Amino acid sequence: MRFNKAISPIKVLSFDLDDTLYNNHPIILNAIQAMQSYLQSIPEWAVQQGDYWLKCRRHIGETQPHLKDDVTNWRKVALEYGMSQLGLENKEVARHSVNAYQAFADARSNITVAQSVLSLLLALKKKYTLIAITNGNVEVDKFNLAGVFERVYLAGPDGAAKPDAALFERACQDLKVSPSEILHIGDSLDTDVRGANLAGCHSVWLDNQQTTYAYKGLADIEIQDIHQLACLK
Repeated sequence: MRFNKAISPIKVLSFDLDDTLYNNHPIILNAIQAMQSYLQSIPEWAVQQGDYWLKCRRHIGETQPHLKDDVTNWRKVALEYGMSQLGLENKEVARHSVNAYQAFADARSNITVAQSVLSLLLALKKKYTLIAITNGNVEVDKFNLAGVFERVYLAGPDGAAKPDAALFERACQDLKVSPSEILHIGDSLDTDVRGANLAGCHSVWLDNQQTTYAYKGLADIEIQDIHQLACLK
C-alpha cells in the first residue's frame, strides 16, 4: 500500500464493482455470448452481413450520445433499433428486444464474489457505511453482494457516468456527508480516481489491470490487492 496524500477522517467507503471486487472480463464475455446466441436464433438477424449488433450499437451511440452514460438503455435501444430494421412486426420487435436483453442481463449478473472479499467488506461495514458507485449495469441484488451496500449508484439512472462528479455528489447528498468523508476504491485511473478527485473525495487506485490510462493524476492511496484494505478495519 502506497500513500500519496494524507487522508482526513472517513465515514463512507465507496466501491467500484467490475474488476474491483471481482474479475469482470469473463462475465462480460459470457453475457455478450448469451445475447448473441439468442440473436442468432432469429433468422432475420442471423442473415445480416458483418457484425450487425456492433453496427446497431454504434449507430445509437452516434445518434443518441446521451445514452452513453446509461449502458443499460444504450443496449436496449440498440437492440430495438436493430430489430426494427429487419421487417419484423412491432410485437416481434418488442419481444425479441426484451428477450435478447434479458439473456444478456441474466448472464451479466451470474457472479460469485470470493468469500475472502465478502469477509473483508463485512468487516469494513462494522466501521464504515459501504456504498457502490459503478458505470456498469450489474444487478447487485442477483448475486452474493446483495445486502452488503447501503446504496448502489448506477451511471444513467442516478447521474452521469464517472469521471463526472454527479454520482459522488448524489452520494454526499443522500448520506449527508462531505466529499472528504468518502473514500472511493476502484481499478480505473480514468474513471474511478479521476472522478473521485474531481468530486473532492479521497481515492484508492487498485492497480490490477495492466492498462495504460490517460489520467495522469494521483490517487491518494495505491494498492495492488483489494485485501490490503484490511488495514482500514
